[in-house]
Amino acid sequence: MERRIKQVLLQKMQAPKLTRVAAYARVSSGKDAMLHSLSAQVSYYNDLIQRHPGWVFCGVYADEALTGTRADRENFARLLNDCRAGKVDMVITKSISRFARNTVTLLETVRELKLIGVDVYFEEQNIHSISADGELMLSILASYAQEESLSASENQKWRIKRNFENGMPWNGTLLGYRYDNGKYIIVSEEAETVRLIFDSYLSGTGITAIMKMLNEKGIRSRNGNAWCKSSVMRVLRNYAYTGNLLLQQTYRENHLTKCTLQNNGELPQYHITDSHEPIISLRQFNAVQEEIKRRADKHTHPGVKQNTYPFTGMVVCGGCGKHYRRKVTKTGPVWICSTFNTMGKAYCPSKQIPETTLISITEEVLGSTDALYDKITAIRAEKDNTLVFCFKDGSETVKRWTDRSRAESWTEEMKESARQKALERSKPYG
Repeated sequence: MERRIKQVLLQKMQAPKLTRVAAYARVSSGKDAMLHSLSAQVSYYNDLIQRHPGWVFCGVYADEALTGTRADRENFARLLNDCRAGKVDMVITKSISRFARNTVTLLETVRELKLIGVDVYFEEQNIHSISADGELMLSILASYAQEESLSASENQKWRIKRNFENGMPWNGTLLGYRYDNGKYIIVSEEAETVRLIFDSYLSGTGITAIMKMLNEKGIRSRNGNAWCKSSVMRVLRNYAYTGNLLLQQTYRENHLTKCTLQNNGELPQYHITDSHEPIISLRQFNAVQEEIKRRADKHTHPGVKQNTYPFTGMVVCGGCGKHYRRKVTKTGPVWICSTFNTMGKAYCPSKQIPETTLISITEEVLGSTDALYDKITAIRAEKDNTLVFCFKDGSETVKRWTDRSRAESWTEEMKESARQKALERSKPYG
């Protein structure tokens, strides 16, 4: 009997698709114990995801010292952008309260992720947002979390109010003092810095000059940071240096936005006289406030519209994060980092960008500067003459610019001045 052999082609087995998994972790305080907790969460999720069969580790996105009611969590926003870009299939987080305490924010986020096929798994509640009953459960539990946040906020307000009524300030961090048992105690060396700032200002020295003087002397702020104009002004405006306290000058809008607002009569204020030893006399403090107003009035021109330019608020320094400002120099208008302009190269080694160069590159990228605010969120100025155009759709365009030659930097006025000097030198003596 003849044996027949038939070749059978087997279909190639496809490997199961791996799930790309990321984790989100957050602590709501900057204290050492909390930051240790954050580190533990990062390690836990790192190990959990990498050990799970069928999962691919996509990283742990972690935020420090920010609350779940805030929408400006940097790494949370980065996680959402990576999900939108198709880099993540599932997000693991400890609980709803860690993800967001605002019901609206929570539901908007999980709904958006659900539409693009990204699941969010909440460990404590054992809920997958992509499941059929996930949204209902999330809505109920998030409402409880939001009420818990409101309750905690109201309890904190009550405690602060009791302290104000007893003459106790909310913030004990004040240059020149240490807060001990509900009272400010003078720190001699820091008190001398406070007096130096007040005396310098009354002698005619400007805020910027005082800032530079303190930094050059190696004097640090109360938190150990370099001085900036706003920190100098805060010292000059602080009524507590007179030995008196005016409490509840500001307040929080609500427990969700946490916006700090000026108290213009919405809430009671508390004035406590002779609460602690003064560093500055009340007479000197009032003289400084009058001088601040006088200088402000000198540079304020009512009815005159302040000039705005196409790149105002758009160019951001890639080194220090501050905005660039327009400055007119001998060679023409340039855009310069505000830190570099105010504090010098030691604080930000960025370069100024000629306005003509900025316009030329923007027109090359966008076609016109008119489309600037419609298409992009920012222009990031990086080192090595690099400009990064950040578009609203999340994409970026990188461009390099070259320094102007010396001849290009000369204006017609500068050329004419040079010609006149040359003619003067060529005239014979006598």
